Amino acid sequence: MSTNKGPTHTGTSRAAVFDVDGTLVDTNHLHVVTWWEAFRWAGHLVSTHAIHRAVGLGSEDLIAHLLGPEKALAPEETEELSTAHKVLYAQYFERLSALPGAGRLLRRLADDGWTVVLATSASGEELSALRRAIDADDAITATASADDVTEGKPAPEPVERALELAGVPAQHAVLVGDTVWDMRAGSRAGVRCVALLCGGIPRADLTEAGANAVFDDPAHLLASLSRSPLA
Repeated sequence: MSTNKGPTHTGTSRAAVFDVDGTLVDTNHLHVVTWWEAFRWAGHLVSTHAIHRAVGLGSEDLIAHLLGPEKALAPEETEELSTAHKVLYAQYFERLSALPGAGRLLRRLADDGWTVVLATSASGEELSALRRAIDADDAITATASADDVTEGKPAPEPVERALELAGVPAQHAVLVGDTVWDMRAGSRAGVRCVALLCGGIPRADLTEAGANAVFDDPAHLLASLSRSPLA
């Protein structure tokens, strides 16, 4: 179910599309720990380093990516593992923290005439918890969640769906994210890409994946807007 506040076409000419986990909310390492525990519960030893590099993929894609074809799970096993992660991660919902400057950045962009749209693999209660942490619903026009697409990042569909909701063409949009999956999705959708380092992915990897500019975190991007693709 989509969590959109306004109409599909807003009448504005440019869109800022934001990933959420690791970009606006400090959750990546929580996902690493809870995925590690879920894999261990299911009898799979997966390194936290490998999990960290996979964060940003949808649950099914993350599991398949980390286990590989030689350990492919049946659909019901994948669902059980995904559910285990959701249950473990849910214990943090009320303690999630926005990254520095996240809410202020979204409000500044909205004030500057950008249509702000979220593009995230989160949905349901998880997405609600993330939005509470950001505390900037007044600046967010719409959200393209996992419920709105058939393929998650790095496929372009989440970004393309966000652009549909904004009513803005790709050439007038910028994606802000923190993983190589975000950068690849944005590049494939034809938008300019801004990467943030607060998700823990190295600058070189983000640039190689398609980032046009790299900043430390939302606060750094906000302070640097005049020299960013969001100028």
